[in-house]
Amino acid sequence: MKEYFTMDDFEFEDRVVFVRVDVNSPIDPLSGIILDYSRFESHRQTLQELRNSKVVILAHQSRPGKRDFLPLRAHAEVFTKIIGRRVKFVPDLFCEYALDAIENMKNGEYLLLQNTRFYSEEYCLKKNFENTHIVKALSKTGDYFINDAFAAAHRAQATLVGFKKVMPMIAGRLMDREIKMLQRFLNYKDGPKIAVLGGAKVEDSIKVAKSFMEKGIVDKILTGGVVALFFLKARGYSLGEGSESYIAKNYENYEHLISQCAELVNKYGEMIEMPIDVVVNAEGKRKGMPLENLPSKYPIYDIGLDTAIMYQETLKKAKAVIVNGPMGVFELPEFALGTVEVFRGMANSKSLKIAGGGHTIAALEKLGLAKRFDHISTGGGSLITFLSGGNMPVIDALKESYHYFSSK
Repeated sequence: MKEYFTMDDFEFEDRVVFVRVDVNSPIDPLSGIILDYSRFESHRQTLQELRNSKVVILAHQSRPGKRDFLPLRAHAEVFTKIIGRRVKFVPDLFCEYALDAIENMKNGEYLLLQNTRFYSEEYCLKKNFENTHIVKALSKTGDYFINDAFAAAHRAQATLVGFKKVMPMIAGRLMDREIKMLQRFLNYKDGPKIAVLGGAKVEDSIKVAKSFMEKGIVDKILTGGVVALFFLKARGYSLGEGSESYIAKNYENYEHLISQCAELVNKYGEMIEMPIDVVVNAEGKRKGMPLENLPSKYPIYDIGLDTAIMYQETLKKAKAVIVNGPMGVFELPEFALGTVEVFRGMANSKSLKIAGGGHTIAALEKLGLAKRFDHISTGGGSLITFLSGGNMPVIDALKESYHYFSSK
C-alpha cells in the first residue's frame, strides 16, 4: 500500500521545488576544502531530474561549536561539478535576500541556501515547526518540497519536517530507495538472514542486535571490531590490558554496555557469533592467537583467520545480509585481513546484500566491492534508528503529508 508521495506522482516543470538534502561532509577546517563527495553523488539523480524546474536546495553542515560548522559556498561548487549545472550559493535562508533570489529564478536554475543550522529555529523546537519563520517565509515561494535527506531522517528539525502540511512533501529518489531497500531486508522471508555488526559504535550495534533478535528479523549475528570485544567480555573473557584500557578510556558506560551484551548472549546464545581467535597489534606486527591465549598485553586489532573462515561459511548459506562496521582496524594493512575476507565472503554470496556506515562504505570502496552490493545506505544514525525500530520523524512526516494532501 502506498504510504508517501514519490517523484513519479507530480510534474515539476516550471515549478519552484525545494529539495532538502544531507551533504554533511568531512571538511579540512584550515582550507575549507570538502574531502569526500559521496553524499553529493547520492543526490545526483534527484537533482538532475529537476533540470526543467526552479530548484532551491536546503542543507546543513556540522553543528554549532564545531570547526567545520561553515557556510555552504564550497558545497555549491561541489554540486555544480556533480550535476553539471551552475548551483548558485545564496548566503541567506529565509529573509529578503533569499526570497528575492527565489522570486527571480528561471527554469533550469539551481540555488543553494545558507546552512540551515546557522538559524536556531532549525533545531531548537520540538514541535510546531510549521510556525517557524523559516517555513512561513519559504512556503510562500514554493510549490513542492522534496525530502531526499535520509541521513538526517531520524531528526525532527524545521527544514526536515516543517513543510509537511504547507506543500506536498515528496520522497526524493535517494529517500525512496533507502526506505524500500531497508524495508525489503526487514521483511525478507527467505532465510537464513544474517547481520554483520562490527566497528566501534557499540551502543548502536547493541540496539540493532536487540531489535533484530526480539523481532526475529535475523537468524544470526556475526560480531567483529570493538563490538566483538564487548560480547567477548560479556561471555567472561579477560582481554588483557591493551584492549581493556581502550574500552575503559573510550566508553564511559562500558560496564552497562557489557551487561546489555550479556543479556543478549544469555537469551539468544549461539545466534550471536563471536570470534574464536583474534589478532593483536604486537608493537606494529600482526600476531594471531586463539581465545584461550587471552589475556594479552597487546590490543586486539582484528578477528583471526579461523574466525574469518567460519564467518565466510555462515555467509555462503545466507539469503539476505546486512553489514554495519568492519571487523578490525582495516585502515592499517597489517590488520585488514579479517575485514577483507568477511567482506569478500559477503560480496561472493548470492544473497540480498545491504551495507551501511561510513567505515563500512570506505572499506568496501577500498576493496572494490561496493558495486557488488544491492544497496549502500547513506545513513549513519538514521540507518541504526531505522533498523532498531526507532522513531523516524522525516518518514513519519512524508506519510502525514501524503494523507493530508491526498484527502484534499
